[in-house]
Amino acid sequence: MQRISLGLEADMAGLEKARAQLKQVQQQLLQQRFRWQDWGASPKPSEDRSPRLTPLLQAAIGPRLERFEQAFFNDPRRRRNPSGARTTWSSAYRPYLRRLERLAQDQGLDWGLSLLEAVLESYPLASRGRQQCGTTLAALARSEGLALPADWSERAAGYGLHAAQFRQLPSDQQILDWLERIPNPGWRLAYGLMATYGLRNHEVFFTDLSALAPGGDRVIRVLPTSKTGEHQVWPFQPQWVERFGLEQLGAQRQLLPAVCTDLRQTTLQQVGRRVAEQFRRYDLPLTPYDLRHAWAVRTIHIGLPDTVAARMMGHSVAIHTRTYHHWITRRDQQQAVDNALARHQAAAA
Repeated sequence: MQRISLGLEADMAGLEKARAQLKQVQQQLLQQRFRWQDWGASPKPSEDRSPRLTPLLQAAIGPRLERFEQAFFNDPRRRRNPSGARTTWSSAYRPYLRRLERLAQDQGLDWGLSLLEAVLESYPLASRGRQQCGTTLAALARSEGLALPADWSERAAGYGLHAAQFRQLPSDQQILDWLERIPNPGWRLAYGLMATYGLRNHEVFFTDLSALAPGGDRVIRVLPTSKTGEHQVWPFQPQWVERFGLEQLGAQRQLLPAVCTDLRQTTLQQVGRRVAEQFRRYDLPLTPYDLRHAWAVRTIHIGLPDTVAARMMGHSVAIHTRTYHHWITRRDQQQAVDNALARHQAAAA
């Protein structure tokens, strides 16, 4: 992805001009007539945006990062899903390795624990970025035989819902009400799939929906080409299948928005970004991941085992527990209270 600088004033008139030019870019892309030269720019390889290390630092750090990248893509588990591996590398590894290079350059840090700690501490506490950075650096350290402190995982912890999002998860009624803000039938169906099945943005377009047809069991299958591989998902709430009109997708998948899913031409990340852009375009007061989080909380309230919910969401039980710790703790405590009261009432009788 590249930026196109329009040189417009930051006022309402400039905003209108920018919108008009955005439509022109979109039309050129759809008609496959877009040329960078027409917009006063030229595409640059992603490597050009990496920090330029001094020769000494490049000799110390560069080969380590190259070995790590090669090992990542040569992992047999990742080679079974190359598109997912590319997406994971570009979104979950590369940004943190670039920050490592930048801090090494800016602070003159050589390879070692001090550099990794500086990169980790550059992210806010209790942030997802810090947690993902810790995971990436731990994998890099293992590949290079560098021992990390015993408390590294605790220092890196931060995955989950930040305080604002925690308070603002939509209720089921709000999810149903906000559907009316979406005028496009295809995007209404995409919204309904995410709300009913807790799908990631891109998974809407990489899912077997045949079970939604009349007579099907309504258990959809996320395809192996998705980020975390194949897994099955049940609807919560089940009645939302009819409420959102999802049963028609069982035989007419083409009713979903026309989004390129050829992973030779796009990536899972770009497909997911397209979904997020549509949410912003319709001025929805929630993000796609809010629908996913709300689905997870719904399964907790009805008592679905955490291991089962985690499997349906395509992540580990550890990630699931950390992300939804508040609701899981409340559920478990409520169950303990209910059991204690039941025993007390039985003894009194």
